[in-house]
Amino acid sequence: MKKIFPNSTVVITNHFDVHQDWEVPIPGFFIVASKRKITSISEFTDIEAQEYIFLIRKLRKGMKEELGIENVCFFQNEDSEHGFHVWVFPRLEWMEDFGKKIESVRPIIQHAKKNMNTKEVHTQVEEYVKNMKKYME
Repeated sequence: MKKIFPNSTVVITNHFDVHQDWEVPIPGFFIVASKRKITSISEFTDIEAQEYIFLIRKLRKGMKEELGIENVCFFQNEDSEHGFHVWVFPRLEWMEDFGKKIESVRPIIQHAKKNMNTKEVHTQVEEYVKNMKKYME
């Protein structure tokens, strides 16, 4: 897989990796992935579960406080070939025309891939990653 954002890592913990989505140029579209090859939150150890909730909470707080992202959607698909990961999908102002229901996500992603691969958006993505790295320290 070719990465659009090669320096996309926000934070790596004992059990998880948080990074900007590599392929979709939406600032603040983060993925939280398990380092261990599992498919479901039900497979977390107690230690992983505790780390996960604190990690997600801190990430979400940082997105709101540092990036001004008021709303997000969380998505997790247990039959993904990529193992356990959660999309933390920002609901940004420009997305309102697509609607707020889950059906709006695919058209938003397609729009971003087609229309947002610009230097300006890439710069904003990199700035968001940089700000979140600092927040997550």
